[in-house]
Amino acid sequence: IYSVINHDKRLLFNAYFTELLINSYFFRYLPLTTTNSQHSLSNTSDTGYTPSYYASTAIPFAPSPALAGQDNADVCVIGGGYTGLSAALHLAKQGLKVILLEAEKVGWGASGRNGGHVGVGQRVGQLTLEKKLGLEKSKQLWDLGLEAVDLVRHLIDEHQIGCDLKEGILHVAAKAGDVEHLKLESERLRNHYGYEKIRFVEKAEVDSMVGSKKFHAGQLDLGSLHLHPLNFTLGVAAAARKAGVKIYQQSRVTHYETGQGVRVHTNAGSVNAKHLVLGCNGYLDKLEPKIATKIMPINNFVLATEPLSEQLARSLIRDDVAVQDSLFVINYWKLSADKRLIFGGGENYSSKFPSDLKSFVRKYMLHVYPQLEDVRIDYAWGGTLAITMNRMPHFGQLSPNIYFAQGYSGHGVATACFAGKLIAEAISGKPERLNLFASLPVPGFPGGTLLRWPALVAGMLFYSLRDKL
Repeated sequence: IYSVINHDKRLLFNAYFTELLINSYFFRYLPLTTTNSQHSLSNTSDTGYTPSYYASTAIPFAPSPALAGQDNADVCVIGGGYTGLSAALHLAKQGLKVILLEAEKVGWGASGRNGGHVGVGQRVGQLTLEKKLGLEKSKQLWDLGLEAVDLVRHLIDEHQIGCDLKEGILHVAAKAGDVEHLKLESERLRNHYGYEKIRFVEKAEVDSMVGSKKFHAGQLDLGSLHLHPLNFTLGVAAAARKAGVKIYQQSRVTHYETGQGVRVHTNAGSVNAKHLVLGCNGYLDKLEPKIATKIMPINNFVLATEPLSEQLARSLIRDDVAVQDSLFVINYWKLSADKRLIFGGGENYSSKFPSDLKSFVRKYMLHVYPQLEDVRIDYAWGGTLAITMNRMPHFGQLSPNIYFAQGYSGHGVATACFAGKLIAEAISGKPERLNLFASLPVPGFPGGTLLRWPALVAGMLFYSLRDKL
């Protein structure tokens, strides 16, 4: 109270930070929230997926059995999300025998629950990359980021995947201090990278594009995409199966053994393979401690409104692009095929989800769109993703025949699909592009897996406060 009365931001920060840190720590253990479906299936619907708009509009995917007994393959892939499915599909196209093991159902994790934004580049902006890595490597990463988005589009076209594909992402400045960065980056990409699909947008046009006066400017990128993420995942899974990949669902891997090859174990069987691909990301847990310290699982939350009228929908997003703001804990939104607003906002860093997800996310939506006060919320859900300390993806090899990719930090649709392709290239004897990503510095979280949580909460609360000041 003293800090507010005296307009002392330093004292306000100390009070705010201390309160949130204490509350976040204790809320982690109090029974005030529903259990994250990563650890419990109590909130799983009859379809086998966490209830969401995506699950309710999912395309059919033929059942896959659980692994029982022993099987053999050239490559065993763990994880039925973008990374694992893409790796499996590209390996099968090379003529290799591939087995994919998924603990739940394909697309059950973040690949089937995310906001569906398919952005160019990397999670870290080009101006920042240039300062850290230099211009040459930054341009290499930019080109690979463009190829990653092209890969998504190619997979959709080649396999005729119905996933509501649309073009364009608008990045909006939530704070006045973010305007200059958006403008400089837009000019840099156009003038030095030859990327003409991006342009800076002044405030007046942003106001008309998003139906909100909360933002100070924008950056429109027509080279990025957005889509129905679960249907895209299921489409890639169907393509992988058609290419010869043997998919086992409900087959959680307990451990694996290495020797001349690898032997991967579930509770009901095992797979012998020459190569292993770890595509677990936020669900890696204790399966591989050697890379677990490089990532931190966090939870992000999304809602979907009732279907909106054409007039109301276009007043919110005039051009049917996806939208992201510039906050550290970002808000992101887009329109579904049936004109629902799909809005992502808020996250937490514990093993539990908020008990009332609709209310939790709704407050972020109403901050942007107070005119939706009376609009019904039909769905709300959460999912677990993995972030790295510096928000760069973590790719590499644990041994000559064990590969991994993880830590997409909210930029995973294109990057994870591309990671699977690069792993397939490496297994076929062309590791150069995977090695480029593997050479990127990705520091581990301080304190390892034991102490990374309080360190992350401290850091995230600091940046959350900066979002509010």
